[in-house]
Amino acid sequence: MSQITTLEELEALYGAPQAASVEKEVAALTPSYAAFIRRAPFVAVATVGPDGADCTPRGDPQSCVEIVDERTLLLPDRRGNNRCDTLRNLIHDPRIALMFMVPGSLSIVRVNGRARILTDAALIARLARAGKAPRSVIEIAIETVYFQCARAVMRARLWEPESFADPADLPSPGAFLADATQGKIDGRDYDARWAARAEETMW
Repeated sequence: MSQITTLEELEALYGAPQAASVEKEVAALTPSYAAFIRRAPFVAVATVGPDGADCTPRGDPQSCVEIVDERTLLLPDRRGNNRCDTLRNLIHDPRIALMFMVPGSLSIVRVNGRARILTDAALIARLARAGKAPRSVIEIAIETVYFQCARAVMRARLWEPESFADPADLPSPGAFLADATQGKIDGRDYDARWAARAEETMW
């Protein structure tokens, strides 16, 4: 099986990037990048630590982060499963990558930077939702910002209703758990309780 093992081999196969692909990358938020992020209710957050890489979804109504200035973002750490994979990684390695998406838009905006975990009481209180405060806030110092071309979203037909799957045709969280635990956790009971549990613990 042929394998690429050097940068020279990679560059020979793909060639040089187009000028726009390079020039779109900046070191701080431009007005248009900031406007897009302010409308992005969903972000995928990638980190790396001693046990490997991690990518986790985060979401909030309207915008999932607060823009402090052109070089700083705040990401509240809302209720979750308490695995803290992202936070554990950031303690070991502050590098972070974010991929912002807006439903209906073919564009994606990516941010790379370095993060620290804040627990300032006034900051946490200010970022509360529905009367529930996050337990911590991830502050991102921006190093690079750029947009991703629309091809992946277009190929996936991500926002086209005719491509949406029927949830009944997909494995449920309970099914995932039942498989992973070889039946030790009752998947059907987990699914039956999920809606009420989610409503109670959303924030």
